[in-house]
Amino acid sequence: MSKTYFVMFATDPDVDPRKCAVGIACASQIASDGHTVDVFFAAHAVRLLHAAYIDALDEQAGQEPGSCRAMLDTLIDKARGVYCSTGSQALAGVTPDNADSILVPGLDMHWSGPPGVSTLSASAERCLSF
Repeated sequence: MSKTYFVMFATDPDVDPRKCAVGIACASQIASDGHTVDVFFAAHAVRLLHAAYIDALDEQAGQEPGSCRAMLDTLIDKARGVYCSTGSQALAGVTPDNADSILVPGLDMHWSGPPGVSTLSASAERCLSF
């Protein structure tokens, strides 16, 4: 039976890259297993959506080259929605106006904030946080 999951990333990938890689792997697997997944990136974790950053994460996280990007691509492809904090992205230098040149391709991202977290988590059957 399919469940609805809300997965939130807020861990700074510079502080704990392995935790971020594990979180992406888990969320990707849940979506691949046919569950409904909404994923929200906040705080410094928004950098996981930056193309150059995710491509360089493998070495820091002890993953094979290309692994983190492949898992993120699967998550983007299979998730119902990918959300990120507008304010956190702005602090990282990304806005809706320049996002296409910085973020991974294929994102149909929803720019949001605390109201999005509240709504998504309240409507999910399962919530995970990384």
